[in-house]
Amino acid sequence: MELRLDPDLETFRKEVRAFIDRVLPADMKERQLRKVANNAAVPDLLEWMRILNAHGRSVPHWPEEHGGCGWTPMQLFIFNEELYKADAPEFDWGGTHMLGPVLYTYGSDYLKDKFLPMIREGVTMWAQGFSEPGSGSDLASLRTSAELVGDKYVVNGQKIWTSGAAHADWGFFLVRTDKNVKPQRGISFLIIKMDTPGITVRQIPQINGEAHLCEVFLDNVEVPADQLIGEPGMGWTYAKFLLEHERTTSSFIYWSKRELARAKDIALGESVGGRRVADDPAFRARFAKVEADLLALEWSVLRVLAHEEFDAPEAAAASVLKIRGSELQQEITMLQVDAMGAKSLRFFDVAPVPPPAPTDAWPDYAPGRTTVALINRAATIYGGSKQIQKNILAKLAFGL
Repeated sequence: MELRLDPDLETFRKEVRAFIDRVLPADMKERQLRKVANNAAVPDLLEWMRILNAHGRSVPHWPEEHGGCGWTPMQLFIFNEELYKADAPEFDWGGTHMLGPVLYTYGSDYLKDKFLPMIREGVTMWAQGFSEPGSGSDLASLRTSAELVGDKYVVNGQKIWTSGAAHADWGFFLVRTDKNVKPQRGISFLIIKMDTPGITVRQIPQINGEAHLCEVFLDNVEVPADQLIGEPGMGWTYAKFLLEHERTTSSFIYWSKRELARAKDIALGESVGGRRVADDPAFRARFAKVEADLLALEWSVLRVLAHEEFDAPEAAAASVLKIRGSELQQEITMLQVDAMGAKSLRFFDVAPVPPPAPTDAWPDYAPGRTTVALINRAATIYGGSKQIQKNILAKLAFGL
């Protein structure tokens, strides 16, 4: 099966590829290729956002009146795919793809004027404060409270698994503003500056050596009331909109296509007992299955995009794509690790001493393979576990 795009889209792809080649700094790409860890990548991420913003492409998926490009879903797909192929830094997804759409859809003019330029111009990092101890998959049970006192909300509670909170300038939090109504109706959506007195951030060491995830403690944190998005008690609705808005990104399709191609290159370059790993029948069978599964996922993503273009989204699509996308993430990284054997044990280049130059023992594709494979064990948990996604799918698709 071969996917062929319309000539206009192929022309667009060539233009995007030429644009990225022109504006992506060589040293920035080199750091991405060497798999610099998340905690060390923040400066490059923000600088890349500023570069894209200078060319009007930092938030291409936003409406044009807020700095977007007015592209079709397929053009956005091609743009993102080419960014990943080029090993460009990622976006600040918390700001550009999560908060941004909620803000320009439901936020006041004051909030839009204040925060949308910050996100678009790459001057702030954002953290998402949703999950709590005991309220992960069941967000409706969250207990972090926000009491309106005069013209401020006083916030108390704890968040956990908050990605990048130690480096974030601002966060968007789900808080309970009313305890006397149905749980979903008492939740509000609040923007909080991360250096506000009363906020304590504690990093959580991860199995891959990073500390990207954090606990956030909020003790009598005073937040201006005008930083509440939309109406009080509507946070649950806004959170569902946020999670539904980017259905196709939950598939990780851009990342998976790039990393499967990398797995193939690794297998062609590595040998065991004088035979290339790529020539091993068992490895070839594994690779072929993953390749076929990834192609099926891509076609599913494209089907969703086609529906979006005609404004007829499939309600259960996000869960389907999340389940298969996260499973394939895990399978692809394990293909890479298994193809390299012991060479995969080299972690990210974040040590104070410069790493050795690439050699046969430590090829330039070695750093970070095991590190990524370890953190990808959580891919079927974060963002809504596979089991929760199946429950959602059963309800939406089959009415169970």
